[in-house]
Amino acid sequence: MASQPSPRRLRMGVDVGGTNTDGVILDPSLASSSPSRGILAHIKTATTPNPSAGIMTAITSMFTQLEATHAADIRPEDAIASVTIGTTHFVNAVIERDPSRLSRVAVLRLSGPFSKHVPPCVDWPDDMRSLILGCHARVKGGLEVDGSLISDIDESEIVEQCKEIRKRGGIRAVVINGVFSPIDTVYKQEERAAEIVRRELGGQGEVDVVCSKEVANLGFLERENAAVLNASILRFARRTIREFRQAVGRLGLKGVPVFITQNDGTILKGEKAAELPIKTFSSGPTNSMRGAAFLVQGQKKDGKKEGHEQGEAMMVVDIGGTTTDVGLLLPNGFPRQQAAYSELAGVRMNFSCPDIKSIGLGGGSIVRKGKNGITIGPDSVGYRIDKEALLFGGSTLTTTDCTVLTNPDITSIGDASLVKDALTEEETQQFKAIVKTKIEKMIDNMKTSPEDLPAILVGGGAVIAPDELQGASRVLKPRWSEVANAIGAAIARVSAVVDTIKSTETKTEKQFLEEIKTDAIERTIAAGASPESVEVVEVEMLPLQYVENKTRFVVRAAGDFDFTRSYMSSDDDGQASSEEEASGEDLSEPQTVTDTNPKAATPSEVNVLTYTPNVFNRIWHISETDLTFISTGCYILGTGGGGSPYASMILLRQLLRSGASVRVVSPADVPDSAAVGCGCGAGSPTVSIEKLQGDEMMQAQTELYKALPSSDQNQNKATHMIALEIGGGNGLQGMTLGASSNMDIPCVDGDWMGRAYPTKWQTTPVVFNERSPIWSPIAVADGNGNVLVMPKAASDAAVENIIRAALSQMGSQVGAADPPVTGAEMKRWVVENTVSQAWRLGRAVARARAMNRLDEVAETIVEECGGGQKGAAKVLFKGKIVGVRRTLRMGHVYGECIIEGTDVTDDTTINDGRRTGGRRGGQGVDGEEKEDFTGKRIKIPFKNENIAAIRIPAEDGSDDKNKKLEKQEDVLAIVPDLISVIDAQSGEAVGTPEYRYGLLVIVIGIAASDKWTGSQRGIDLGGPKAFGFDHLKYEPLGRFVKPVSVIDEFDRSIE
Repeated sequence: MASQPSPRRLRMGVDVGGTNTDGVILDPSLASSSPSRGILAHIKTATTPNPSAGIMTAITSMFTQLEATHAADIRPEDAIASVTIGTTHFVNAVIERDPSRLSRVAVLRLSGPFSKHVPPCVDWPDDMRSLILGCHARVKGGLEVDGSLISDIDESEIVEQCKEIRKRGGIRAVVINGVFSPIDTVYKQEERAAEIVRRELGGQGEVDVVCSKEVANLGFLERENAAVLNASILRFARRTIREFRQAVGRLGLKGVPVFITQNDGTILKGEKAAELPIKTFSSGPTNSMRGAAFLVQGQKKDGKKEGHEQGEAMMVVDIGGTTTDVGLLLPNGFPRQQAAYSELAGVRMNFSCPDIKSIGLGGGSIVRKGKNGITIGPDSVGYRIDKEALLFGGSTLTTTDCTVLTNPDITSIGDASLVKDALTEEETQQFKAIVKTKIEKMIDNMKTSPEDLPAILVGGGAVIAPDELQGASRVLKPRWSEVANAIGAAIARVSAVVDTIKSTETKTEKQFLEEIKTDAIERTIAAGASPESVEVVEVEMLPLQYVENKTRFVVRAAGDFDFTRSYMSSDDDGQASSEEEASGEDLSEPQTVTDTNPKAATPSEVNVLTYTPNVFNRIWHISETDLTFISTGCYILGTGGGGSPYASMILLRQLLRSGASVRVVSPADVPDSAAVGCGCGAGSPTVSIEKLQGDEMMQAQTELYKALPSSDQNQNKATHMIALEIGGGNGLQGMTLGASSNMDIPCVDGDWMGRAYPTKWQTTPVVFNERSPIWSPIAVADGNGNVLVMPKAASDAAVENIIRAALSQMGSQVGAADPPVTGAEMKRWVVENTVSQAWRLGRAVARARAMNRLDEVAETIVEECGGGQKGAAKVLFKGKIVGVRRTLRMGHVYGECIIEGTDVTDDTTINDGRRTGGRRGGQGVDGEEKEDFTGKRIKIPFKNENIAAIRIPAEDGSDDKNKKLEKQEDVLAIVPDLISVIDAQSGEAVGTPEYRYGLLVIVIGIAASDKWTGSQRGIDLGGPKAFGFDHLKYEPLGRFVKPVSVIDEFDRSIE
């Protein structure tokens, strides 16, 4: 009887990189029992212009190895269960702006009256927008945060827009994006609209239709951006994946499923990856991390097994020829993900990507000798190392040369005699110290707790790393680490994510969580996982502020692929080919692109080091550069609250680009008889990222003046505008309302808070209490036809409470219009020059980036606020977030953030064997010694905004057990002084909704305006007592210094 073929059990992984294509064949059944880790064949070969050819070369080579070593018991064509490919092919098409691989896209928004001022791709680079965006339209549709309708879709509107799309010609894809579509499980607006578009414009062969909810989660603009990029590469992705399948099939692997790895370390079936190619963009680093963990899993150290069988987090250090990438593999076996947003080719998106830190250190990094010692990188000889390095007869000193020189045991790399005298003994010690310090710093920055973690070194350049590293419990250099990325592809799992918002009125959070976990598990099984292997690996619950009884749930489940399901192994290559051929399209033919979008001057084209604002006759004319600076500064002054100014900045920038003018004037120049109006947004930041502003701000202003007594309407009509709060998104509303395309009046350089506060009664007019109530009459509008006017109120607190109560019935987001005050009143109550202050803070961040001195950005911000000798601002702490908790009470998100002191800079230069900055202090911009925060901890309690920065014991966490009241002597700063948290890696502010484990931050304290601290009433309304910290008293951080006016400094007046 003829022998039966071996059962399919082997997995093949192939990773197609920019330089090399790596491959591996492994037997999972031998992974834990064999010294070989089940690896039966592996290969590293050069990537070819046609990646399919490189894949075939790699597979053929591995088959040859397999036949040479296992010919008796393995026939590759019968033994391979799956082929999983990781590729940079799709992301490269976007980065390279290749018109032959990118299609033009139309965008159809289901948003009703919202988002009208912020068109699609508004924040893209000009060339990308011109290349990809064909046309766009806004039609009825969209949901509120509670799942109710903004409006239902209108089929006739969509049909009409399809006619316009067809008239345009050349459009190959349509994106449907609805407000709050990711939580739309009832009305299915995007799906219904997509059916109409397919019916009118044709199916896959003619026009692709993409629903944004299938691509990314909450965040209207960012989800739309991701969906548009995804739609643009769909045709190219289908062709590429078909070629991958055909290459595999030509090698005798007919019927073997082909998978593509995605960003989070899991797999997509080939046809699904062809629908969602954007989810593969960052899969390379993830593959490396998971492959590295696989290589050490099960190894014994001191009697214990390594790896994720023990539920242990692990650091993966991937050292290539040019860069070192470090990522954290969590105990659940998946890499830690980035914060809410990521950026690719200048496009901001919100799909999941691994959190990877990179530095210019690799095996080919160039080593230079100078008067102050040696330097390493960031430039590298890269793939030319075998020609240019000294070891190979070249003339460039590299890290590999120096490593061989310092380690005589390395005999397999080049000719060691050629580097014999390359470094002196002192330089040798400097080299070893720099390499060690750079890697240690990255490890320290990525850790989320003080405990040491195992560090796995992989990549071709791993030889340059030492065997011991501070912060690493052990350093592992496993065999086969050079193909860790291909191994990661071979072992990738299946996953699904549920991101939704639920009302907790009828069920508890715990009950909803169990339901959502079940949903995530079912979705994972449906995606191809074996039911017995599926587990929940990630859970996050975020209560929504100002939205009653609403919580956002994010749950991820993962499992191993079920290779026993026959339908998963169907061969659909022929179908895919016929569909493309039926379209009659030559996908390799370059498209002709006409740039229909004129380029506007952008901040990136301006020299921020020499830029001066346009101030003429004491009127400041706002430019895009000014706006960028102000927006950055507003978020810093938001003290964690106020919501991100990003969407408001984009809206105002569009007004400027459309020809509108925005003017800012000094409070001192406003006549006493002037009428100074105010407008602001109120609601949940979660709503504002989905339901982009429509006309509600202007509608509220119009309704307010209608409500004023007829005799007062003209007399009281605003002649100037002022921001309610400079902190967060509201900091830009005074300029937006005053723009020439809206009310056409100047904005005052000041506001009513000097920061952000959670309630309307925490404003300086209420502090002065010259008349009460100050905030009525008031009008609010939701932008969808609903208006609330309060002609009278008993108190300003009543105004706050009634508006908050109405919010949930008005979509949890409204525009508000406050009654004008006189110019004389404004001068007495205003916190002066806060627009100027925001501008200066934003400029400080921009300059630090331009000069690559983000390590000094905190000190520069302090100087701009009158720090240094004046003591008006100071750096309170530097460290890493190691704990966050949140709870919702009365519409406000309360919580606290725990920060552990650590080095957050990237200054690792060695002079005379000593570090010049970073972990152990150093000098600031003023030459003073920096404080060393290592080993210390603080907590920041918050109520939407940060309340205080308080020292806590090093072992203290965020648990309530044995919790003690804070002591006065431990307070570093407290309200009304400003406590701002900034990202140490970017200089940008970090809002309380963005606090997350592992984020490197700097905490800055800024003295509050004397409008708050000059009276006991101000301290009572804006200080500790107002936030429930009755046991603490306000002690000033320093002496307040009034911000320097941009108008006073840069005015070019004509006498």
